[in-house]
Amino acid sequence: MSRLDDALSGFDAANAEDPNTEMVDGQAVPKELIYGQRMSARLSAFSPDAPEAVQLAARAQHIRRWEVPRDSYPDGRAGYLKWRTDLYKRHGEIAGATMEDVGYDTDTIERVKTLLRKRGLKTDPDVQLLEDVICLVFLEHYFHDFAQKHEDAKLIPIVQKTWKKMSEEAHRAALELDYAPEDLALIRKALESG
Repeated sequence: MSRLDDALSGFDAANAEDPNTEMVDGQAVPKELIYGQRMSARLSAFSPDAPEAVQLAARAQHIRRWEVPRDSYPDGRAGYLKWRTDLYKRHGEIAGATMEDVGYDTDTIERVKTLLRKRGLKTDPDVQLLEDVICLVFLEHYFHDFAQKHEDAKLIPIVQKTWKKMSEEAHRAALELDYAPEDLALIRKALESG
């Protein structure tokens, strides 16, 4: 196995401890484990030649996220932003430790940490690629269930904000995903009114 395979296996082992599960093909699977694997699969489909640092960051994007629940921070936007910023740093530290254990150099570890902090969206092509994959995974795997719980008035701005984060290439990929008819109609409505 390569160093990359060792690191990805380490990330999966960490995420396999998630007590929260999701039903996948009739089996309960740890949520963050399947999320990381979906990130890798979408990255591979969207950008088969993605740099190794992006491959690592994609798989580690939610590493051990359940350990810092959103409700452990204050309500409201400020609390949400603090939670998210702290998570980015934490994900980088956990991923970095795993990468160091399997022999990655400091520069590569720091690059993955930068990607996980999402610094340079729209200016750093690797950060943009990671963000594109995050948005595509959300739309492909999580939007339908999310949409069931919210009114259109809340969903339309969320779709518009998601779209603004994405590249033109990701827009094209997003429109080719297999959506439920009502989800596609809502996405199109958001794009037409945005």
